[in-house]
Amino acid sequence: MDDSLVLKNKLKEMRAERGLSQAQLAAMVGVSRNTISSIETGQFTPTAKLALVLCLALDKKFEEIFYF
Repeated sequence: MDDSLVLKNKLKEMRAERGLSQAQLAAMVGVSRNTISSIETGQFTPTAKLALVLCLALDKKFEEIFYF
């Protein structure tokens, strides 16, 4: 796949800005800590639903966290 079409994110930075651990954010959105870690490292692309729930939990717009 073209690297320019891979969804990237600033989840780690946004989570740290709120002072949350991976486990705390995971509990807030109903996933495992491992899922948060995998999203942060780019090993897993979240579903649209999970991406939006993460945005709500971090009080950020989608484009503030996710980008191409």
